[in-house]
Amino acid sequence: MNIVLIHGQNHKGSTYHIGRMIAEKVTVEKEITEFFLPKDLNHFCLGCYQCIEGDQNCPFYGEKKKIMDAMEAADLLIFTTPTYCLRASAPMKSFLDLTFTYWMSHRPRACMFSKKAVVVSTAAGAGAKSATKDISTALFYWGVPYIKTLGVALQAMHWDMVSAKKKKKLDTITTKLAKKLSNNKKPFTGFKTRFIFFVMSKMQAGGMGSSPIEKTYWEENGWLNKNRPWK
Repeated sequence: MNIVLIHGQNHKGSTYHIGRMIAEKVTVEKEITEFFLPKDLNHFCLGCYQCIEGDQNCPFYGEKKKIMDAMEAADLLIFTTPTYCLRASAPMKSFLDLTFTYWMSHRPRACMFSKKAVVVSTAAGAGAKSATKDISTALFYWGVPYIKTLGVALQAMHWDMVSAKKKKKLDTITTKLAKKLSNNKKPFTGFKTRFIFFVMSKMQAGGMGSSPIEKTYWEENGWLNKNRPWK
């Protein structure tokens, strides 16, 4: 199994450790690749819309492509982000902004419809679940059919400060989650994803996309007819 972790921070704190626990507990043979934000992609989206005409037009395409190529080749995606001001970290949000052409409303990648994903966030107090939602929402609109979230309040600023009781509970949770992820069965694409994809196909067929290039992309994939990326 090819596992890619995207960390919304450079330091290896509580969220990082939980993400690694999940990856390392996956029971099948695996290869793990990690990226750290902002170290591996230190840019904000400029809103220039150049990517609409082709991903290679993004000013940060070279750095972004390394991450996206790894993600497209992965079987399991694990996103980790600390909770900052009740939401995902700024570097993680920036990464999601820079990948908006992956959404079903633009040029979704067929490979995303067969992946599993986990989103992890920790907070000293409140907000971890809201932080995971920022990422899980984007993943859903990428077409990822299997998304698990883990938002945890740790009452601690550092992993070394997390109580033994909480670490024991996290060990149990991550073990159970990793066991589920170890199943190599292709995840099922649900009704909501299928419906939104259908609506987007009608939008593109009607020329209501952001660019004629998008319609051509959908045509080349056969998605304006009955072909679907999850089949």
